[in-house]
Amino acid sequence: MDILIPFEPISTEDFPTGPNWIGQVKWDGVRVVTYFDGQTVRLYNRKQNERTYHYPELTDITTYCSASSIILDGEIIAFREGKPSFYEVMKRDGLRKLDQINLRRHTVPITYMIFDVLFLEGKWVTSLPLTERQELLKKVIKPNETVQLVENFNDASTLYEVIKQQEMEGVIIKDITSSYVINGKDSRWRKKKFYKDLIAVVGGVTLRDNIVNSLLLGLYNKNGLLVYIGHAGTGRLTNEDWRTLTKGIQPLIQNNMPFATPPPRNNSTIWLTPKITVKVKFAEWIEGHSLRQPSIQAIVTISPHDCRL
Repeated sequence: MDILIPFEPISTEDFPTGPNWIGQVKWDGVRVVTYFDGQTVRLYNRKQNERTYHYPELTDITTYCSASSIILDGEIIAFREGKPSFYEVMKRDGLRKLDQINLRRHTVPITYMIFDVLFLEGKWVTSLPLTERQELLKKVIKPNETVQLVENFNDASTLYEVIKQQEMEGVIIKDITSSYVINGKDSRWRKKKFYKDLIAVVGGVTLRDNIVNSLLLGLYNKNGLLVYIGHAGTGRLTNEDWRTLTKGIQPLIQNNMPFATPPPRNNSTIWLTPKITVKVKFAEWIEGHSLRQPSIQAIVTISPHDCRL
């Protein structure tokens, strides 16, 4: 089976109404498509990078699926303090030394939240309406402690209010008559986030007691220039993460500022070659391409030049 790019929702500020629309929790995790050809199970993320070895608890597909062949779409999540946490799931997804997987699978348990099926028993089912695809899922998926089916809610706006109270990521709003468009993106699937996030490039750092305590962030503009968008020193990173980051920046230190325009108050900044990328949560954009209340959620492996305004 060829590795595909999954269907994406568009951003929205409004809640469509009518009997065709349902809401689902937008899980703060990693999008993963599972392929089973009858013999081998393979997992790939949205960027078409293989994740089979990162999540071995999903490779014995007979423990949760009765189909002889299938392609599943879902989100892998990990919990921290009772809530889905992108920081936690990146401890698994961002792991480079795969010999540590057996340890991590016990310290960072994951859940695969399945919400769609694309291929079943040798046939593509992407042209079927979402309601029929969900019925097919119910017939072949056997939920367990590691695998769950995503629940539908009839009132997406009420679901969003609950999400806000729980300070979770947001909601996905879907037309239940919609087909599934591989490598597609249209208004039949929509997302409304409670908080906003992006992947940014680290162009510099500041230190406190010889440990990194703040990151200077940027995005590339259409001319290929790195534009400063703000700095962040709070978020999900632990003291150990900051110490590891301090060691990791050593080969990236340079004399020249990588940003197209100088950030304010940069006298004590250590400039870096733009190689490190991080997921940043923020409240809103303010005038001049700057983030309000940014916080670091995790260090990620996205290419710096994919981080664009």
